[in-house]
Amino acid sequence: STGIGYTLETLLDIKENNFQQPDLLGFELKSSRNNGSSMLTMFTLSPNPPRSNSKLREKYGYISAEYENERKVLHATLSTQRFTEMSTGINLKVIEHENKIHIATDNEIEEIYWCRERIQKAFNRKIKNSIIMVKAETRGAGVDEHFLFNEVYLLSGFDFDHFMKMIIEGKIFIDLRIGQHRNGKTHDHGTAFRIKASDQIHLFKNIQQLI
Repeated sequence: STGIGYTLETLLDIKENNFQQPDLLGFELKSSRNNGSSMLTMFTLSPNPPRSNSKLREKYGYISAEYENERKVLHATLSTQRFTEMSTGINLKVIEHENKIHIATDNEIEEIYWCRERIQKAFNRKIKNSIIMVKAETRGAGVDEHFLFNEVYLLSGFDFDHFMKMIIEGKIFIDLRIGQHRNGKTHDHGTAFRIKASDQIHLFKNIQQLI
């Protein structure tokens, strides 16, 4: 799924690096397939209160065949628009409740949540204010996939209020990725706020098509 970004950067002679700095002419560079369904992680943020991940794993987790010693994990993609059925038979989703985003089952709202202030801090810390978004038509698949880069947008002014609205509308997903160490302690792999690549453009107030 990262082939489109690697291809674009290669064509633009941008060297691969891990530096937290803009890619091109002072702008962050992003790319996506037109009508693509791939998911992008915007940032990670564990829920409150402290030890919430341990509580979630112990209460709703399941034994993973990937690990020995019957370690219990909880991997689930949640949204506000539908329940996710776990292998244990429990259904989980996220809901807006008292101006917070809570974990809920079909009969209980857990006191495990993300408050607006913490979400906004994580949002502002991780996401750049302006980016160049390049979209492409595609054909083929895998190593034989080809790209026609034919749309370019300058996006600026991240709109946090709209971001929260998109969570409520179910267009932003929360990925629980909670594991367990050999010693029994909970291992947080990073609870991720994710969005479809094709929807990322809607997070901005100012959209200017360049090509």
